[in-house]
Amino acid sequence: MTRAIMLQGTGSDVGKTVLVAGLCRLAANRGLRARPFKPQNMSNNAAVADDGGEIGRAQWLQALACRTPASVHMNPVLLKPESETGSQIVVQGKVWGKAGARDYQDTRRHLLEAVFESWETIRADADIVIVEGAGSAAEINLRGNDIANMGFATRAGVPVVLVGDIDRGGVIASIVGTHAVLPEEDRRMVAGYLINKFRGDVSLFDDGVTAISRHTGWPCFGVIPWLPETGRLPPEDSVILERLVGAGDGALIVAVPVLDRIANFDDLDPLNAEPEVEVRYIRSGDPLPREAGLVIIPGSKSTIADLAAFRRNGWDRDLVGHVRRGGHVAGICGGFQMLGRMVRDPDGIEGAPANAEGLGLLDVETTMEKSKAVRNSHAQCRIFDVDLTGYEIHLGRTSGPDCIRPFSTIDGRPEGAVSRDGRVFGTYLHGLFANDGFRQDYLFRLGLSRSGVDYSAVVDEALDSIAARLETLLSKDFPGFEQGA
Repeated sequence: MTRAIMLQGTGSDVGKTVLVAGLCRLAANRGLRARPFKPQNMSNNAAVADDGGEIGRAQWLQALACRTPASVHMNPVLLKPESETGSQIVVQGKVWGKAGARDYQDTRRHLLEAVFESWETIRADADIVIVEGAGSAAEINLRGNDIANMGFATRAGVPVVLVGDIDRGGVIASIVGTHAVLPEEDRRMVAGYLINKFRGDVSLFDDGVTAISRHTGWPCFGVIPWLPETGRLPPEDSVILERLVGAGDGALIVAVPVLDRIANFDDLDPLNAEPEVEVRYIRSGDPLPREAGLVIIPGSKSTIADLAAFRRNGWDRDLVGHVRRGGHVAGICGGFQMLGRMVRDPDGIEGAPANAEGLGLLDVETTMEKSKAVRNSHAQCRIFDVDLTGYEIHLGRTSGPDCIRPFSTIDGRPEGAVSRDGRVFGTYLHGLFANDGFRQDYLFRLGLSRSGVDYSAVVDEALDSIAARLETLLSKDFPGFEQGA
């Protein structure tokens, strides 16, 4: 029988994604065929699975931790928010439709079959499956058609470990409160709990563990300290961008405007690994810093809406000044589209039909189209003549005079565009900065030395380190990882 364990949180951003990744690597290091699974994810950070189609970037990372190819079945339902109240729905890697937040509550029951079809597919090829919940286990107002947390766990018969984040405070109340509001059927699925992100002497929380276990009857499977290795892994949720700040000592300042519908912002993580680079995430209301040498406009799930917000923040004027001072600009996916002269959406792909004037730094225009490009890509960079690997997830076709200077070629076709002076480029290729040769050649052009950082090794070493820490921190009774198992 395939073993399985599900990590659910007392809330969002309690560290489930990293713990699942760490457990995946721990199981793989023990010689097990480990697989991740997340029934439903909500994120605009998407990846292209090895078997084609979109999954959450977190499940791609967890597959990497398992040392196995990523599959669309690891994340059968992916919600990609397009507005405050609506999302695109991706099912088993393909766009299924759209739904408002209220409509989706009724839609979920129709997705249950796909979730369990994928679940059986993943189980069939695994010794152990480590499942990640979404949001909070205690969302009893949404329990009726739940496929993300207890609705899945009870139907699949998977024991649950509840994760509480002590760093945000109130962890005793959040775990005891979860116990109090869960119906008995759900409560019985909880095998125990973990305390995550503890800073300082963990023995200081011994009385807290005693209090939680007294109120709930659940055992504690461990108190996990704050793991600095987590900072070397790509974050899943854009909520973390509210807390990220630059190190303050970079020779090159890279400014990244935080768009309302920012997507695939993990494109920037390899730059954070460079010792001479300081990445600054610029929030709404703050200007782009004059001292920045490079501005990167990241991907967006709603290009036209984010372009309007870009102007409301005055970033368009800041960007013109940046270029006049000799600064460099890169646009990735939606950011590439914004850098052109015009973005047209005649069929209302992103909302109502509309045309929007672009930032005009590249002589190109984009027309939104219903068909969606989703593929892993091998490219040849035309700027530095280096090989690139990455992935494409985008709507729209971009063309214009600057495309005669493509950023790269993919299977012989030109892709992206470069300005006449070479200081502005746009591309649909996500993951380009993870290519060590390109990243270091580009930074060298901007005045930095070549650091020799191997980004894939940085991530792999972080996963091994987290797995080793969990090996010593988890109790011997942790489900699926019991001593001798």
